Amino acid sequence: MERIMACLVAMAVATLCGVSQVRSSSSDHRYKAGDDVPLYANKVGPYHNPSETYRYFDFPFCSSAPVKEKKEALGEVLNGDRLVSAPYKLEFLTEKEAEIACKRKLTKKEVAKFRTAISKDYYFQMYYDDLPIWGFLGKVDKEGKADPSDYRYYLFKHLIFEIHHNKDRVIEVTVRSDSNALVDLTEDEPVDVDFVYTVEWKETNTPFEKRMDKYSLSSSLPHHLEIHWFSIINSCVTVLLLTGFLATILMRVLKNDFIKYAHDDESADDQEESGWKYIHGDVFRYPKHKSLFAAALGCGTQLFTLTIFIFILALVGVFYPYNRGALFTALVVIYALTSGIAGYTSASFYCQLEGENWVRNLLLTGSLFCGPLFVTFCFLNTVAIAYKATAALPFGTIVVILLIWGLVTSPLLVVGGIAGKNKKEEFQAPCRTTKYPREIPPLPWYRKTLPQMAMAGFLPFSAIYIELYYIFASVWGHRIYTIYSILFIVFIILLIVTAFITVALTYFQLAAEDHEWWWRSFLCGGSTGLFIYAYCLYYYIARSDMSGFMQTSFFFGYMACICYGFFLMLGAIGFRASLLFVRHIYHSIKCE
Repeated sequence: MERIMACLVAMAVATLCGVSQVRSSSSDHRYKAGDDVPLYANKVGPYHNPSETYRYFDFPFCSSAPVKEKKEALGEVLNGDRLVSAPYKLEFLTEKEAEIACKRKLTKKEVAKFRTAISKDYYFQMYYDDLPIWGFLGKVDKEGKADPSDYRYYLFKHLIFEIHHNKDRVIEVTVRSDSNALVDLTEDEPVDVDFVYTVEWKETNTPFEKRMDKYSLSSSLPHHLEIHWFSIINSCVTVLLLTGFLATILMRVLKNDFIKYAHDDESADDQEESGWKYIHGDVFRYPKHKSLFAAALGCGTQLFTLTIFIFILALVGVFYPYNRGALFTALVVIYALTSGIAGYTSASFYCQLEGENWVRNLLLTGSLFCGPLFVTFCFLNTVAIAYKATAALPFGTIVVILLIWGLVTSPLLVVGGIAGKNKKEEFQAPCRTTKYPREIPPLPWYRKTLPQMAMAGFLPFSAIYIELYYIFASVWGHRIYTIYSILFIVFIILLIVTAFITVALTYFQLAAEDHEWWWRSFLCGGSTGLFIYAYCLYYYIARSDMSGFMQTSFFFGYMACICYGFFLMLGAIGFRASLLFVRHIYHSIKCE
């Protein structure tokens, strides 16, 4: 099995590094004066609704030549990119002054469509030699007008492209609108529009290898770094205080427990036991619904492996800014190749728990995370189709994803499951389990599952909440996030705090003579995912301007899947830490 896993790791790294090399080499072009440099129009959408984007020519722009679509990779399609040839021709080192790209007579319906888009701050995105360009479609004149019915709506018809080059390579491109060249679209009347553009070329000394640095540096500005480091310091202080407090308490309490139990064993064997030693015959009793428990553990382990691989690729520079679709490609490929880990972990643990129906366990493992994700995707893709948005995946892309799931993910899951079943490793329990379970004494309300989950999730969440804003602003906004090293530190802190708080709550649960700790430790470990989802509600209401049914459903739908993934991953971490702890303390005492 170890050899199989090593092969999967090698395949994942090789595949994704190949994707990165292809992407970087595809834009490594040298040009001569007058050469055509590819300019693609990508999408149009409301600035505050990043998921609600439409094809460029869904709006009544014009083109003097037939529109050609660019072939896109899987990750680009998943990202909602739909590149087509733009109506502007930007030849290398060829300057142009107010040249007409095309002309169009807008109908009343088209005028209304543009006016609605301008009122919602619609922007367009283009790519010139694989460099991103943004601009707004128009502006709303509200100056001196209190009544919205008096607002004036103007369409920008003149774009000015400023391009920097270093000898025979394109280094930087920006676009701005001529504020004097406007078309009034306030009235529902047909109007003639001449789409005009100007091209200015300037020389720069910036080397080609550093042309993407300006996008990365935007997230590394001094005031941003100060906030990030404050987040790190806050998290580290939380970890130090928590771990120090818990370590001190647990070591002192456990030391006293060990001395007490050792004294009891020597002085009075018939003395009634109390505390966590009292339930040594029940603490390793297998949990209820052990097939579901093993499946959750397998899925959580796979998602943890997936996250580690994503961090490795991010730290080595695969996910540079605007490497279109690289992250989505990585997620699909690595998730497919690591499904064997889920099958192996789930089946081996299920067999350790003396489970017999391992086939049913594998089916449950394969559908525990993919099932809710698939249902969510079907609903949201239907919404995107109804909106005619680029987020709606084409039928061919859906077929490709299903083929990957059927030809790669499922077979590897089965191979991993068979390997786990054949391992035939016994569960390592320091104490024998009695035939009949002891009755759990009545517990106060704060020792119930939900209050314990609230306590367990709050501390890990408090260590990451500052960094969460920047991640949300990047995923659900237009901010660029490239400080992966800091994010990785925060992730490690999250794992440490989750493990420690789960171990502490497990000890207190056992000390209260409650031996049903298996599911409790998993739920407490994963409860941070519920806090992250609660933060989604706060972010949507207080920190963003998102609106509309499509954007709202995409935000809460996909964030539910992400938080569910965090729940499974951190739940697996919490249980593993608690299992090591429970085995250690019961191995240290004499129990029959």
